[in-house]
Amino acid sequence: MASLPLAERTKLGESTRLHSYKRNEVVLAAGDSTDQIYCVASGLLRVVSLNQRGDTEMTTEFIGPNDFFFHLSMQEDSYCSKKTLVAALPSSVYLIPVGEMRSLCKRHPEVALGLLGLAMKRMSTLRGQFHRISVHTAEDSVLRVLQQLTRLAPAGEQGYDKRITQSVIASYSGLSREVVNKTMRDFELRGLVRRDDDGVHVANDFATTDFA
Repeated sequence: MASLPLAERTKLGESTRLHSYKRNEVVLAAGDSTDQIYCVASGLLRVVSLNQRGDTEMTTEFIGPNDFFFHLSMQEDSYCSKKTLVAALPSSVYLIPVGEMRSLCKRHPEVALGLLGLAMKRMSTLRGQFHRISVHTAEDSVLRVLQQLTRLAPAGEQGYDKRITQSVIASYSGLSREVVNKTMRDFELRGLVRRDDDGVHVANDFATTDFA
C-alpha cells in the first residue's frame, strides 16, 4: 500500500486501530466473528488449529511484520474465523475494517492483487509445510523450522528470539515436545546450535554440513 496516494493512506490510517498483544495472548479465537483484517506491525503471530481429534493444537503458519491475516472473501463486512490467532511474541497489530479494505480494493485493484498474491503464497507455504511434516526426518524438520525462525523472529547473528519455545516449534514441525528437545540438545552437542542472552543461534553452514 506504500504506493497509494497520500489521501488514501491517510483515510486508511484514520479507520485503522493499532493494538498491542502480550506473548501467548489470543488475538482471535476460532469460531469468533470479526470485522477486522489483521496486519502485523511488529512481533510475530501464529495461526493455530486443532487436529482431527480436537485434542492437540497445531501451528500451521507464522505471520510476521507487514503480513496480513484475513478471510479470502471480503464480500461481507465480517467473517467467522476458522483458525485461532495467537501472539507468539509481544506484538503490535493494525486492525483494519474489512469494509474499508474492500472499498480500497475497488478503487485500487493493485491492492486486491497484492492481497491475492499474499493468500496464494500462504497456501503454497502451507502445502510445503504439510509435505515436509509427512516426509522429512525429525532432524530435518526441526532444522527447517529453526532456519525459518531466524528470518521471522531474528535475534543477533543467524539467531531467533529465545522466547519462541520448544513447544511452539513442536507444534509447527508436527513433532512431540520431547522429540524437539532431544533433537535440539543433539544440535547443541554438535555445535550446530548455541544459546546466549540474545537468542538461539543456528550455524551458518548448518544446512551444507549436516543436510546435503
